[in-house]
Amino acid sequence: MQCPKCHHQIETYKNPVPTVDIIIIYGDGIVLIERKNPPYGWALPGGFVDYGEDLETAAVREAREETGLTITLTGQFHTYSDPTRDARLHTITTVYTARGTGTLRAGDDAVKARVYTRDNLPALAFDHSKILQDYFLNTTKLQS
Repeated sequence: MQCPKCHHQIETYKNPVPTVDIIIIYGDGIVLIERKNPPYGWALPGGFVDYGEDLETAAVREAREETGLTITLTGQFHTYSDPTRDARLHTITTVYTARGTGTLRAGDDAVKARVYTRDNLPALAFDHSKILQDYFLNTTKLQS
């Protein structure tokens, strides 16, 4: 890239993009959304962090936009950074756990929002199967 005024080369950097995903406990299971936009499929609620926004605020906002639920964050679960986790670009997600209240409804870029249990999960987009596998393994260990 060149400076339009002086024509010197400007070094540009490609940096990973921060995202959040939320494991929302609601009723007898966890909330998943069916995505309205590519990549299609079922996924944890979540999305991109806006400029000037902290991760926790982004998690609460994304949950509200996609599920209609008010959430109370209960913890930061894990961060996933595999450069191939999102085929569109390199993202790094911080996953939160939360409890949801209110009426579940799809919104924003979600076509559907439903509650699933460990035993009836659909095929998931991104690396969300890995995230939930880790989550269920972790919760099983805590219960032992």
